[in-house]
Amino acid sequence: MTKLEELTNLLVNEINDFKKDVEKLEIINDQLKDTKIKVDLTEYKSIIDSHQQQMEVYKRTLKDFENRFNNKIDQAKIYPDWAVVVFIISVVTCVGIVSYMFIK
Repeated sequence: MTKLEELTNLLVNEINDFKKDVEKLEIINDQLKDTKIKVDLTEYKSIIDSHQQQMEVYKRTLKDFENRFNNKIDQAKIYPDWAVVVFIISVVTCVGIVSYMFIK
């Protein structure tokens, strides 16, 4: 019988402890319901603004590079100017020599 009484006492104590813990949780739950959480986004906003500025600089740099590249492509020629001039002079000279030879 003493074992049964000991187990009953132990069970009653555990139930009482559980009841106290449940009451504490209810109090905490009520406090949490009343608690308002405010999110502070100022730090994130400054980080996002900084990143946005960096992206604008990066986009501007890429646009400048694209413009320079397009200008280089537009100005690119198959033959350099000096080679074209030398070729024309040599053709005119050859035509002149050949026509001079036929005239004589």
